[in-house]
Amino acid sequence: MRKVFQAELHQIGEGLIEISALVGEAVTKATTAFAAADLQLAQEVIAADARIDFLQNDLDERAIDVLALQGPVASDLRMIVGSLRMSASLERMGDLARHIGQLTRLRYPNHVIPASLTETFAELARQDMVIAEKVTELLDSRDLELVGDIAAAKSQINKLHKSVFSTMGSPEWTETPATTVDVTLASRYFERFGDHGVSVARKVSYLVTGEWQPEDFLAG
Repeated sequence: MRKVFQAELHQIGEGLIEISALVGEAVTKATTAFAAADLQLAQEVIAADARIDFLQNDLDERAIDVLALQGPVASDLRMIVGSLRMSASLERMGDLARHIGQLTRLRYPNHVIPASLTETFAELARQDMVIAEKVTELLDSRDLELVGDIAAAKSQINKLHKSVFSTMGSPEWTETPATTVDVTLASRYFERFGDHGVSVARKVSYLVTGEWQPEDFLAG
């Protein structure tokens, strides 16, 4: 029975890695579509989100079955409960990539953001992709040195997010209300993607060390 239990835990862990890899692919495609006003690529991201949702539901059902049938204790219990919470964060990251794709589709053939913010959003995209990549690596290796990389990327995202609102609040901002709303939403999607990546990092750190980090962990 113990071998079966360990095999089930391993499958749950592998499921998290698979979902995280799909999230990384989604955010890469979504931000590429966003930058290029690429309707076809945006549609691919929107359609692919259903796969992430399916895998999350399947993983959660398996985790709940293990809780109900195996009666895990201590570190095993932390692993299962943590997996349920991490899968929710990963699913939300997939949703945010989809939101970026939907915003791209909504404004096609135009770009969502004005030219003055192109470089800022390109850097936001780059940092989100770093977080997605490092989260997948972290789930696979449990190497807590990767947590520092995630922290650094999130700190940059926070600064960029604030700079977007500073730009919109300046006297030089003359864009339309619709563009202002679009930029606000887009910046929030990019920023929240990073937040959920941090959430996964906190939970992996807890699983490895047994110590829960404060709410401002990796806040930047």
